[in-house]
Amino acid sequence: MAKDYNPHKTAQAQFDKVADLLNLEHGMKAILRDPLREYHFLIPVHMDNGSVEVFKGFRVLHNDARGPGKGGIRFHPQETIDTVRALSMWMTWKCAVVDIPLGGAKGGVICDPHNLSQREQELLCRGYVRQLSKNVGPLEDVPAPDVMTNAQHMLWMLDEYETISGAKYPGFITGKPVGLGGSLGRTEATGYGVIFTVREALKEMGIRPEDTTAAVQGFGNVARYAIELYQRIGGKVTTVSCWNQKEQKPYTFKKEKGIDLKELIPITDNFGSIDNSKAKALGYEILPGSAWIEQNVDILIPAALENEITADTVGKISRKVKLIAEGANGPTTIEADKVIQERGIFLIPDFLANAGGVTCSYFEQVQCNMNYYWEKEEVLSKLDLKMTSAFIAVSRLAREKKLYMRDAAYVIAIDRVARATKSRGWV
Repeated sequence: MAKDYNPHKTAQAQFDKVADLLNLEHGMKAILRDPLREYHFLIPVHMDNGSVEVFKGFRVLHNDARGPGKGGIRFHPQETIDTVRALSMWMTWKCAVVDIPLGGAKGGVICDPHNLSQREQELLCRGYVRQLSKNVGPLEDVPAPDVMTNAQHMLWMLDEYETISGAKYPGFITGKPVGLGGSLGRTEATGYGVIFTVREALKEMGIRPEDTTAAVQGFGNVARYAIELYQRIGGKVTTVSCWNQKEQKPYTFKKEKGIDLKELIPITDNFGSIDNSKAKALGYEILPGSAWIEQNVDILIPAALENEITADTVGKISRKVKLIAEGANGPTTIEADKVIQERGIFLIPDFLANAGGVTCSYFEQVQCNMNYYWEKEEVLSKLDLKMTSAFIAVSRLAREKKLYMRDAAYVIAIDRVARATKSRGWV
């Protein structure tokens, strides 16, 4: 990541562009441009070796005019407050574009869970909740998993919150294990949501999925389920990339006849790192981590971290690429976005493409609150309907107003949040 890259400034620049299109008044711009609330705190953890390590944590609530805050908690050694601010803003727009009654929030801890034991991770999770217990909750701000956090982390956080509160609040957090308040279909939701929008985009473009190939950046939860569903509708993924934990750098894995999830998943660790030597033995070509973006495919799916398609890398995108579906949050910089638009590549923006996760998290909240849980088919059917409806609304506006897809999605989302903010009398 470029040292001078600031994701919050990127998010603000995207907002500013659409705020001008919507002719938002000064007060409205000011209240939507920055977080309403943010928290910085320290989490002391007694380590297994007897020492005490102090970790820095964040929670940011960007806007809750449309409902309680909603957003994941990521554990990452390079976490920054500006990343969390940007992600909280994008969560606001994400909830609004799929029209669910939630606002935007995000959290993070500067740490590397690869280097923490299970016990140390549990203490970190419980310490995080203790620092925030008065500022989060099912009616205030609802956390969820994100990068390098999982269902077990969420369950530890829920248990700590319920211990402090003295009551059961299964709707406090989402992404929980099934059987303990979690929703069937949640694991697949974000990746499937990406492909629901890809499917609709290909329909609009008059292209059959079975006539397409794709390169995917990332091999975590989002990427895997996107690959699974994309292959099921007929597409072929030739390339994936992921972070190599041992060497602390990314690699790209390529097989022209198509990657096989049944081959790769057994040689992948819990954090999405594929074993290079085992992949090579299975016939995969091992390329540099950045090679995913250079592939001669029809579709690119960045499904890793932010700031991956930049002014330096966008020129490497093949002329064959017709569609980019942003499975990750904020993978494209402002400069690269201009190039994509100029080239006429159909882009499904992040806060639309990857909104399947928060949509299913909302479904999990609903199920927790009514203490009745749906079958997986019902969850995924409702998800498909939400994602398809949102895509069609954005695409229709883009055509009618001759807008870039990202701008059209922002217009719909920001307008909804602005209306709620105005109706409440905040501005």
